[in-house]
This record gives sequence, C-alpha cells and structure tokens, in this order.
Amino acid sequence: MNRPLPRTAIIGAGISGLTAGKMLSDYGVPYTTFESSDRIGGNWAFGNPNGHSSAYRSLHIDTSKHRLSFKDFPMPEHYPAFPHHSEIKAYLDAYAEAFGLLDNIEFENGVQHAQRRADGTWEIDDWTGERREFDLLVVANGHHWDPRIAEFPGSFSGESIHSHSYIDPSTPLELTGKRILVVGIGNSAADITVELSSKALQNTVTLSTRSSAWIVPKYIAGRPGDKFWRTTPYLPLSWQRKALQMMMPLMGTDPQLYGLPPANHKLFEAHPTQSVELPLRLGSGDITPKPNVARLDGATVHFEDGTSDDFDTIIYATGYNITFPFFDDGFISAPGNHIGLYKRMFKPGIDNLVFMGFAQSVPTLFPFVECQARVLGAYAVGRYALPSIPEMERVIESDQQLHAGHCTDRPRHTQQVDYFIYEHDIRARELPAGLERAKQRPTDGAGAYSRLLRESA
Repeated sequence: MNRPLPRTAIIGAGISGLTAGKMLSDYGVPYTTFESSDRIGGNWAFGNPNGHSSAYRSLHIDTSKHRLSFKDFPMPEHYPAFPHHSEIKAYLDAYAEAFGLLDNIEFENGVQHAQRRADGTWEIDDWTGERREFDLLVVANGHHWDPRIAEFPGSFSGESIHSHSYIDPSTPLELTGKRILVVGIGNSAADITVELSSKALQNTVTLSTRSSAWIVPKYIAGRPGDKFWRTTPYLPLSWQRKALQMMMPLMGTDPQLYGLPPANHKLFEAHPTQSVELPLRLGSGDITPKPNVARLDGATVHFEDGTSDDFDTIIYATGYNITFPFFDDGFISAPGNHIGLYKRMFKPGIDNLVFMGFAQSVPTLFPFVECQARVLGAYAVGRYALPSIPEMERVIESDQQLHAGHCTDRPRHTQQVDYFIYEHDIRARELPAGLERAKQRPTDGAGAYSRLLRESA
C-alpha cells in the first residue's frame, strides 16, 4: 500500500521555507506555506513589511556567490562575487518562479498559534481567524529578526537603536554630524561603522567590542577568500582549524594591527569579521576603537579601559534571539539561543515537527538549508526515519561538541555548524541510515505522522 502523504504546514517563506517547499513539491507532498509578509525572502527582502528583514540599504553578502548558490539553481554568471541584497532578493524571486513555489504560499497570512493536539495532529490558527489541521509542521521563521540588546549598568540619555532597525545614515535616525557609538564587531557592526565613518557625514564614530574579533579578508590573491578553503570529513576538525590559525595571521587578521583590543579567543573560536574597509578606516583614524562598555551615565559612556566619552547615538549590533511566538510558553524555547535539535532539525519526542535553517552555518547558509530540505523530503514520504530518542539525544550532544565545542560561550555561537562536515554527514551517513530505519516501518511514536505511517503499514 502507498504510504499517505502528510498534510504539511510551513511557517515562513524565507530561504528555509522556500527550500522546504521546493523539496516537498518535488516529492509530491501537499503543503501550505504561511507567510506574514506580502513577499518572499524573509531577511533578504529589504524593507520587508513584516519587520523581519535586517538588511540595510548598502548591504552586500559576506559569502561569495560561489559558496552561497543553491546546488540546483546557481546564481547568474553576471552577478558580482559579493552581490547586493537586491540581487539576492531577485535570485530568490527567480528560484520561487522557476519551481512554482508561489502557488502554495498564503501571503499576509501568518500563524497566530500552533498547538499539537493529543492525537499528534497540529492545530494552526492563522491570521484570518481560520483554524486548520495538519499532520506535519515545518518551522522556518528565521532567527535574525528578534533583536538582542546588550544590557549595561546605568542609562543613556541619547538616541539608541539596534542594527536591525538601521537602514541608512538618514533612516530611522538622522546620523550626520553626530557622535556615534557602535557596540559589537560582527559583520553588520563593521559595515554600519564603516558607512557612518565617511568624512562626508561629519560624524565621530567609535566602535566598542567586548571580545574583539579576527578580521578575515574577503579577497585573497584577487579571488574570494572562501573559494580557497573547505573543510574535509577525513581529517579532525581541530587539525584543520589549527592549520588555518597558523596561516591566517599572514593575511592581517589580528585585530591589534588596527588598534582594536586583542581577541579573547583563538581564530575560529568565534565568528571572524569579514571586512575589507574596516581595517582601512581604523588605520585612517576615521573610527576610534574601544573595549567593552562599563556603564552608561546620561550622554557619557564609560569603557572598561577607564576612558569615557559623550555620544548622541548608540547603535547596538549585538545579535538576535531565537524565538517562536506562535508556540505556547514552555512548549518550545531557546534560552540563551540553545535549542537541542537532532541534525539541527528534529526535537526528540515530537516526531512531526521539523525546524529548518536554525543554525549558524559556516561558510554558507543556502546550501545548508538545501541539504536539510533533502532530509525533510525523504522524511515526509517515509524514506527516512529517526533513530530512538536516546540515540537522538546522544547525537545532539556529540554533534554540538563537533561543530561548536571549540567556540566561546556566547548566544551567537550556540548554533554553529560546519557546512561541509554537516553536508557530508547527511549525504553519506544519515540519509542512508534513515532509509534503513524506515524500511523497518515505525512501530512506536505518538505523533500524527507516525500514526499515518503505522496505519499504512
């Protein structure tokens, strides 16, 4: 007997939701994508009406197009090595059009509430007030939309925003002729600091960092740097990181070369910052580097090195929280951005819930979610089955140590994954193992999807 195909709901039409929908469509699985916006693209939809885009007007990708492209839909040859956000959005539009994904998306109809019933089915309350029933739920609402603000003693009397709200030097704040402090040293912090430090704007710009960061060039020998390196599953990751740590200082990665505080971690124990212009602006005196903020006192900011200065504006480029506003409190959460997922997708004990894209994939995200989508598609049609809950929990811990055990203990690094190692594991081991498990047919599990499979056996 043919196995029934689960009625599937996808939350979000960003890159994760789109790739999930594409793979489900390839397998013939009926699905509905709930999208709160009037457009696809999520974070890459500049000015997204749902407020979930963190793109600023000048944003270009930090991963080269060669690494970022979907495997089954390469980026156009005429694209530059590091495309602008508008080109990424056009690429996603073309992807959705090429594979007929728009027909299954309900635009401006998000999920108000998702609840798992006693029988394992999902009850979805959408924005129209309709209550819908599904067998399988795919969560792809992204994790770069709920800003995390650094907390410092005292209070600041000037204006402050998170980098999520930053568009350009005149939106949402007029940032000309101002004393500006940027807190953070990730890629967004570097881009915004560089932009605001242009002499044409007549600003005084200071960059404050708690942990500092190694600065990795985008180009090496005239080519995108990420084309020169990929990890291999055939050597310990620690050896490969050590080799890079020995080589990269020759590329000028040490932040102290540019007046920044020394990094409190080794290279690749935290995300490096990719920037061509930040070292130049620091070296030109256009940006003043400072250590972490010690306290706020009206317009005055005191730093941990004992210095202080007055500012008009603080921009917090301090990351994001992983949140699921459609779940009941206590059902699924990610305190400190920790969420234990098998292969970064499955919550042990809830067999008809799949997460897509909840990882900080290095060096590329698009092929990562494409890889996850292959697991989702196989799972939805019964060609992949999960191991036991104890085995899932054991693997979650071992995978966490493999991919992020070397990282500093910060919310930003809890979901770090090496894409090349992850993809090899999924392709060479996990999918074949899951197929063998599936051949045995499910005999337990409380979820509606397991129930469907049992009834069809």
